[in-house]
Amino acid sequence: MALSPASLVRGPGQVAAMSWDVAKLTFTTRFQGREFVEQAWFVTSVTLMPTILISIPFGAVIALQVGNLTGQLGAQSFAGATAVLATVREAAPIASALIIAGAAGSAICSDLGARKMREEIDAMEVLGIDPIARLVVPRTLATLMVAVLMNGIVITAGIAGGYFFTVIVQGGSAGAFLSSFTALATLPDIYVSLIKAACFGFVAAIVGAYKGLSASGGPSGVGRAVNESVILAFMLLFSLNAIITALYFQFVPQSGL
Repeated sequence: MALSPASLVRGPGQVAAMSWDVAKLTFTTRFQGREFVEQAWFVTSVTLMPTILISIPFGAVIALQVGNLTGQLGAQSFAGATAVLATVREAAPIASALIIAGAAGSAICSDLGARKMREEIDAMEVLGIDPIARLVVPRTLATLMVAVLMNGIVITAGIAGGYFFTVIVQGGSAGAFLSSFTALATLPDIYVSLIKAACFGFVAAIVGAYKGLSASGGPSGVGRAVNESVILAFMLLFSLNAIITALYFQFVPQSGL
């Protein structure tokens, strides 16, 4: 089912309101440690293997494209630096975000949507328990933490794949690949990559929780909510990525040769 124009306008505003509630309740309510650990393990179990599998072709494609481009420009020695830069800045956060939003976000949406259909959310509200503080906050924090960890896995696997295809497949120099790491990439690139992964994980969890708690219409309504959560999450993630990248280039000086 396609998103209506009204939901495209109303949805992001309500997601922003829930984001504020989650951020506020994170520091003003008791931390749900057990729920956090359970959700972190669940999110890891559904995203770890797909993340590892998708990071290898990401690194391979980047290495092949960069290797051909630097070869045409006569700068083969900088293939490692450019491959690392592309992986750290863009490929790793985006790859982990897509897996988190597609797997973890949809799982959160279906779980909370099923609870909504079984009237568990209404029962919690009658008992005076805030479902946002009890269910959404630990899931959001767990997804944020796992997204940052998955980002590190994608960076590691992507660089390893880039090394393999640049040095082994294309016959590049291993010494040049390793020595050019710091030619263009700097520590702020790692920092912005981690910030992107944390923001993407936060947004994916918030969107999944929002769509799950607002689901209606029985099991078919939960299915529609899951589909809409994935669409809305992808839209927000790519928009947020563009904003963070633009701000990063505006305020952080870039290294030159």
